[in-house]
Amino acid sequence: MTTTSKPAGRAGSLELGFAQGGLEVRQFLRSREQVMFTLAFPAIMILVFGSIFKGEIGGGVKFTQYFVTGMIGAGLMTAGFQALAIQIPMERDRGVLKRFLGTPMPKWVYFAGKVLMVAVIALLETVLLLTVSSLLFGLKLPDTPAKWLTFLWVSLLGITACTLCGVAFSSVARTGRSAPAVVTPVALILQFISGVFFVFTSLPVWMQNVASLFPLKWLCQGLRSVFLPAAFGAHEPGGSFNLPMVGLVLGLWCVLALALCLTTFKWTTKRDG
Repeated sequence: MTTTSKPAGRAGSLELGFAQGGLEVRQFLRSREQVMFTLAFPAIMILVFGSIFKGEIGGGVKFTQYFVTGMIGAGLMTAGFQALAIQIPMERDRGVLKRFLGTPMPKWVYFAGKVLMVAVIALLETVLLLTVSSLLFGLKLPDTPAKWLTFLWVSLLGITACTLCGVAFSSVARTGRSAPAVVTPVALILQFISGVFFVFTSLPVWMQNVASLFPLKWLCQGLRSVFLPAAFGAHEPGGSFNLPMVGLVLGLWCVLALALCLTTFKWTTKRDG
């Protein structure tokens, strides 16, 4: 009996996590506003900007190619950071988190559901953006296993950092109603200074230095190493894509954001006592 109860317990715990994840995904897909903003909006931005700006930015790279890689990074940030930093305060305000504490469900199940939801959204969004970009704007998909591997680890580290930052930042908004007003400007500013809408090296140096403190800049830089020619690395800060630094900074942000999650996350509002 002892030898079979542990595996059964672990299986039961995994089932709880997957069940919570399935619930989160269904709730997300039922919200037209969330689907539109999180999934459709980045694709619409690619269509708009790709149709307007068609010139080259150097090294034989079109602005559209550069912009698409930035939008993939921004899409991952939206799915992880922005979605959770807005959604969690709203659930806290509605008492969802407080009711969750009143159940025998382990706390980690709640977060497992959020992680699985973010993973599904990020996957759907990345596939959508790559499809639109490759069919309409000539984006070349990675043509070697090494590039696909780089795309995988950069995306995984990036979405992990963004997800943990979203959970940590969810404690900043005082109410669910104020969450979009608190989170959206932060996300937009990071996109503008991190090389999403503009070529990163064309920005003022002080702005580049500020952006270098946050994960989105490094996520976009890592993605550019996958989708842009190797020669374009000469146009990056420092004259290369610098993937070791990309991995180091994103990894450090995962550790820092996890520490913030563990020390600042709030399950209830002040009025709950």
